[in-house]
Amino acid sequence: MSTSSLSPLIDENVQTLAQLAQLLGRVSAHDYQRPLGAKGTQSLGKHIRHILEHYQTLLDACATAPTQAVLDYEERLREAALETRPGYAGERVEALQAELEALADRPHDAALTLSYPVEVDGADDSVALPTSLGRELAFLTSHSIHHMALLGLLCEQLGIALPEHFGVHPSTLRYWELQHSGS
Repeated sequence: MSTSSLSPLIDENVQTLAQLAQLLGRVSAHDYQRPLGAKGTQSLGKHIRHILEHYQTLLDACATAPTQAVLDYEERLREAALETRPGYAGERVEALQAELEALADRPHDAALTLSYPVEVDGADDSVALPTSLGRELAFLTSHSIHHMALLGLLCEQLGIALPEHFGVHPSTLRYWELQHSGS
């Protein structure tokens, strides 16, 4: 059974952001911006900024051009405060959740265009790819969960406890639930 409603996709994204909010409530500013990884190029804040700016890109495109919006995930602000101030990032999470919920009356197949950067003959160019609001919301869930899995590894290094299913895709959680209910 399939649905044309955006509600399930919005719910998945709101729940994913809620997990990020839980992390933001547990991490100190020092640990949030602390350089991690073999080369010291990773941080919790950098991953969270990256996730939040992807959401903001989609929401800004929808607000700017409700019909046939164009979005480019590479043209993000890369706002330093999001990667250095966990409280500020937490406020942004709440705002993003509200903005996502406000999309509920739109059709899942609302047309969007993704501008995807490529190199052609040594020069920067882009390809315009047709997509939809529903497809981009599905992408954001998977993209966020991917980065949250990395965040989980970084938190493990820092000794930060996370919720049991942090960084697990909602479809995996549904699968696990089916496995447990069928046994």
